[in-house]
Amino acid sequence: MFTSITRSVARAAPRSRFYHSSQQLLEKLNVEGLASKVDLEGQNVLMRVDLNVPLDKADDVTVTDDTRLRAIVPTAKFLLDKGANVILCSHFGRPKGEIIETGKNGRLNPVVEPLKTLLGTDIKKVDDCMGSDVEAAASSLTKGEVMLLENTRFYAGETKNDPELAAGLGKLADYFVMDAFGTAHRAHSSTAGVASHMKMSAAGYLLAKELKYLKGAVDSPTKPMMAIIGGAKVSTKLPVIESLLEKCDTILLGGGMIFTFYRAQGYDVGASMVEEDMIDLAKDLMQKAEAKGVKLLLPTDIVLADKFSNDANTAIAKVSEISGDWMGLDIGPDSIELFNKEIDEANTIVWNGPMGVFEMEAFAAGTNEVAQRLAKATKERGAITIVGGGDSVAAINKAGLGDQVSHISTGGGASLELLEGKELPGVAALSEE
Repeated sequence: MFTSITRSVARAAPRSRFYHSSQQLLEKLNVEGLASKVDLEGQNVLMRVDLNVPLDKADDVTVTDDTRLRAIVPTAKFLLDKGANVILCSHFGRPKGEIIETGKNGRLNPVVEPLKTLLGTDIKKVDDCMGSDVEAAASSLTKGEVMLLENTRFYAGETKNDPELAAGLGKLADYFVMDAFGTAHRAHSSTAGVASHMKMSAAGYLLAKELKYLKGAVDSPTKPMMAIIGGAKVSTKLPVIESLLEKCDTILLGGGMIFTFYRAQGYDVGASMVEEDMIDLAKDLMQKAEAKGVKLLLPTDIVLADKFSNDANTAIAKVSEISGDWMGLDIGPDSIELFNKEIDEANTIVWNGPMGVFEMEAFAAGTNEVAQRLAKATKERGAITIVGGGDSVAAINKAGLGDQVSHISTGGGASLELLEGKELPGVAALSEE
């Protein structure tokens, strides 16, 4: 059955032919495999999804980006077409065990109407995710219905893989489908614990696609392979950079983290952000790259600003010329040219993290140029281009190029941990094929 799921994913991105199937996924049951083993008509299927969508700050109700909602549609519709009742389960923000009525940490009410439109069916929303009332609502489902549970993180035990919550969720269905890649790296009640209370647990299409691309990039890339790593802090990206040194031919670094590397090289960085406790580790990383023959490239020039603001006074300076109270907020034009040339040589490219403070137009050029070059590499050369991490995804979507790369990952931390070669608890808990 894995062959058929591979074809289904490949229709959206034919360049996946360069990859072998992920061994981690080959060993696990997928949603099509589940349907081949069980007659799902009239059966309740608990489907863990990621409904963490941004809300308009003006009203705390209107969904401003439905990317994650659209991502669950293929699996949900497949199950509905099989006659299953789909019970959607998700967290929403970080309420930390409190019941919050509205906002980004509140109830899941804002996603109900958008999901109705996307799935083309009514949705029964309940105000809890376990207990007798929820069990009664689940038992009343007949055939091809959709029910949405309340925010799982209203229970503090969710993030601790609380067995009581896992058991409570397990009473709602006999089968479990994991399609929330963004939380697959967490051993939570609704991502891992619940699987032990099910007859069978399977991977949905979204999870399968994520594993296929990200594991493919790590395990069997089409060489040369490149990683473009940005973001503010070295500390959050150090493990993935170390892991990618084993796979990549070239690694480009951007974002605020570069100033810690400059300090490790002995440069003055002015008022730019530096993680003092990471300087020795940055030096060690550069030495490891050199020893392995991996090109670890830092920007050669920087866009400086006299304050952290879009209307700041700016200047372009060579790395050796940074001083005073000015701070670096983007990579410079020479660096963009250098990075573009390197991107043009790579056949597999993984991008995680922006090159600068792209939210401010004055410091978005570096990030936008990378996005455009990846789209060009995909279109003109058939390069495999994978964008992972919240800020990278936001940046490429803001540039209007989200549909012009091979794959956009829906998981930030999960993407990084998979690229590091770690096993994801939400995948490990699934049934074997």
